Amino acid sequence: MTEESVWKDNEIRHEDLVVGSSQKDSFGPDQLSPTSQHKCPPPLAHSSKEIWKKGGRVFSVLLAINLVLLACTLISGGAFQDVNLHDYDVFFMLTVVMLINIAWMLFYIFGTSKRQAAVPCKDNHAGPIWLRGGLVLFAVLTLVMDVFKTGYYSSFDRCLSAIRIMYPIVQALFVIVQTYFLWVSAKHCTHVHLDLTRCGLMLTLTTNLAVWMSAVTDESVHKAQSKNPNASTIHRMAGFRSSSSGSCPCDSNLCKIFQNGYFWLYPFNIEYSLFASAMVYVMWKNVGRIIDHHANHVHQLKFRLFKRTYFLGIVAGILMLVTGIGVLVVYEVQVNSKNKTKARTDQVLTMYYIFNIVCLSLMSIVSIGGSIVYRFDKRDMDRHKNPTRTLDVALLMGAALGQYAISYYSIVATVASTPRDTINALNLSYSLLMIAQHTFQNIFVVEGLHRQPIEKDNKVDSQEKDIFGLTFVNMNAVSLRVPESGSALPSPTSPAVAIHTSSEVKQSVKVHKEMNWRRRFLKESSLFLLLCNVILWIMPAFGARPQFDNDTELNFYGSAMWAAIVDICLPFGIFYRMHAVASLLEVYIMS
Repeated sequence: MTEESVWKDNEIRHEDLVVGSSQKDSFGPDQLSPTSQHKCPPPLAHSSKEIWKKGGRVFSVLLAINLVLLACTLISGGAFQDVNLHDYDVFFMLTVVMLINIAWMLFYIFGTSKRQAAVPCKDNHAGPIWLRGGLVLFAVLTLVMDVFKTGYYSSFDRCLSAIRIMYPIVQALFVIVQTYFLWVSAKHCTHVHLDLTRCGLMLTLTTNLAVWMSAVTDESVHKAQSKNPNASTIHRMAGFRSSSSGSCPCDSNLCKIFQNGYFWLYPFNIEYSLFASAMVYVMWKNVGRIIDHHANHVHQLKFRLFKRTYFLGIVAGILMLVTGIGVLVVYEVQVNSKNKTKARTDQVLTMYYIFNIVCLSLMSIVSIGGSIVYRFDKRDMDRHKNPTRTLDVALLMGAALGQYAISYYSIVATVASTPRDTINALNLSYSLLMIAQHTFQNIFVVEGLHRQPIEKDNKVDSQEKDIFGLTFVNMNAVSLRVPESGSALPSPTSPAVAIHTSSEVKQSVKVHKEMNWRRRFLKESSLFLLLCNVILWIMPAFGARPQFDNDTELNFYGSAMWAAIVDICLPFGIFYRMHAVASLLEVYIMS
């Protein structure tokens, strides 16, 4: 950056501090609130509110903590037969909380956001279109699940309480209202009803987490019973209890279709709750926030899927995706077969481990290569305040801990157990590579999220690009400027200018080629990693659980301890994959 540009930038920032909102900034009309077409106020305009911001946040966080602990207590207690707590108590609490949330979101949409100066500006980094699009996709599939669940529970209207039939209906209404609320409000920096908005957003975040815990518990019980039908008396979710009870059998084909359908759709409901929680948290961080216009500048990034790629990443990723789906189908058929044997189970476990070892090895190599390319990247680091990026990094690091825990428990059990056969060797390699792949991919993604986007293909000085940036140029037609001292520049046809022109053209072409090579490699790497994370999300989310089919950990830790470890840690590992997909998509677009 030249001294002149630095001086101009400082001058602009000084003028912004002086004139405040009257200074023209980089926001366009589409980035402003429809009810408030003015810009963010200067910092002094909300000094009193800024002082109480910490107190308002603490109050809303304490409210959320208490609600989460209450929900966790009821959900965990209602899942076990020995606890004197009925499952309809859990769903009554969830139904009431969702109804309160619906009322608050409608109040915000039609009340708070319509007030004058309610949303003076927006956070352009929050709620990107691909994140909101994914939220809508998961919302639609969640609604389909609620239809199946309503049909299933309606088959037992004489055996179940009315709250069990009402729960999926209220959940469907909650999903519809929340999806619209996040679609229109994800970027809002609300400046009215600050404390009420913070508490409402934390209540919404808590509700999503409670629904997530309920879905994870229900799915874990279902998986445990499918692996060990004799253990059905231990757990008591209403769906299983009614299906196994002699007084309320699920004998009709329609009932079985509803039952199997909503369990297959549980992973989408789980991901919807987590996606919504992340977006609500960013909204909560932006309540009362005063945005620096320069830090919130919108880069005009166009999503072009196959631009500047060699198709290697997409082809290799699709190959891994299709192969993984085939492995998953064979695995599910063989493991859940009634005539399965020890030898057949070992065969499918070997197939599963080999596929994952190959996939994780390639992902680790690609992540290391992308991180090396970033080391030689000339782009500046983006150090501006960005709650969305901070949350993305925190979720990647935090969710990876779940898979780290499972892998380390597996390593200890495999090394300390006998016999040391092929299955245990593959399990050990799989666990080690899982740790390495998470580490290298996190480094690659964090590097990509903190880089400034590339705005131009050939980033050279504007004057040099205008004059010398063309490969073929009539130098006699170029009008060169005369310096302030009055001395004339050499003639365009002079040898000095010709040599200078030739060197500038060569340097420009060299920079252009290097940038294109780096960009293509980063795009190929992002696409490959994205598709690999999709298949690694699909496999555990839809039934591939080698942790329960391989007896090594079960025999070493015991069924109770190992089931608790997997049921707690695996949902975070599954969420990591889907969140990594969203982050890698952003890295791809910014490359």
